[in-house]
Amino acid sequence: MESRQRTQNEALPLEEQLVGVNAKTGIFPGARSWSGGRKRMLGKGPLESYCYHVMSRTNGGEIWFDEVEKEALKRVIWRMAEFCGIKVVTYCVMGNHFHLLAEVPQRERWLQRFEGTEGEARLFEHLGILYSKSYLGMLRDELADLRQRGLMVVAQERIDALKKRFCDLSLFVKEVKERFSRWFNKRRGRRGTLWMDRFKSVLVEGGGEALRTMAAYIDLNPVRSGVAKDPKDYRWCGYAEALGGSRRAQRGLCKALGKPVDGWQTAGAAEAYRCILHDSGREVLDARKENVVRAGVSVEKVRAVLAERGKLSPGELVRLRVRYFTDGLALGSREFVEEVFAANRELFGPRRKDGARRIGESQAELYSMRRLRLKAVF
Repeated sequence: MESRQRTQNEALPLEEQLVGVNAKTGIFPGARSWSGGRKRMLGKGPLESYCYHVMSRTNGGEIWFDEVEKEALKRVIWRMAEFCGIKVVTYCVMGNHFHLLAEVPQRERWLQRFEGTEGEARLFEHLGILYSKSYLGMLRDELADLRQRGLMVVAQERIDALKKRFCDLSLFVKEVKERFSRWFNKRRGRRGTLWMDRFKSVLVEGGGEALRTMAAYIDLNPVRSGVAKDPKDYRWCGYAEALGGSRRAQRGLCKALGKPVDGWQTAGAAEAYRCILHDSGREVLDARKENVVRAGVSVEKVRAVLAERGKLSPGELVRLRVRYFTDGLALGSREFVEEVFAANRELFGPRRKDGARRIGESQAELYSMRRLRLKAVF
């Protein structure tokens, strides 16, 4: 049954397969506490935030994700991170596990944005990241009714329950895994546990060599496992997403490198990180230099990347961006893309006035049907 369900799903366009992942939540599940399992090392000092390497594997490592499922898990991670107030430094979704380098701010400081006379309005605006307008309307009505009846304490407890879900690593990862599991089981037509035990986490110093090393370790996973020869060619990791033009991924890696938040291009972060990846990800050979003991980037490739100081040619950047974001969409001169747009005008909304979007990385006049931003198209 699982195989038949999967075949039927794969016949649908990507966005239709991911409809459950993209949908807003309508029913509030409540803030649930986390108990059991091993103790975690948590940052409880004076710093404004702490970073953690999180890893979780499927049950027994025997359940493998296809490309759509990797895309779904990636989207759930980003969306829940935004909702929970957690920043993604980088990530990697592999076939049967995922890695995540997350920056978790101090809750008390982060929650200050919801204080004051306009605090509740800002809270509801933030809740819109995850919840539907209909649900938020019901929540507003519920709070108004409680206050009208003089139950101020109960109304405040309701709000506090929402706030408890913010800036909590365990609740964040727990909900990522649960939300993805529900979608995954429905897609596969299966039941039962998807993930193996609790997730593993390591507290990482939030700057300097430790953070850079951990980020590189995560983005090098597809190379170490032999899935890709270069992390830039593996779509479901932070480095490839950053090269594809994603600001959120670029800012996360700038954090790892200690660069200005928007310094991916202006501060040389892209080149610096590429050098770090190849230098630390080189393959290890035996004493005779004949057999590979640990998979990685070949010595020749490392030398070539370091010789170029981590720079990618404009042509390579365009190739990566097109491959990551626009497989199957119109690509070519402005005139060509406009002709395709005109012939398919009914597929676009009334606000769309033209079709061609310039690809900035290209030295030539190269255009695409859509701006190459966050959503990959298979």
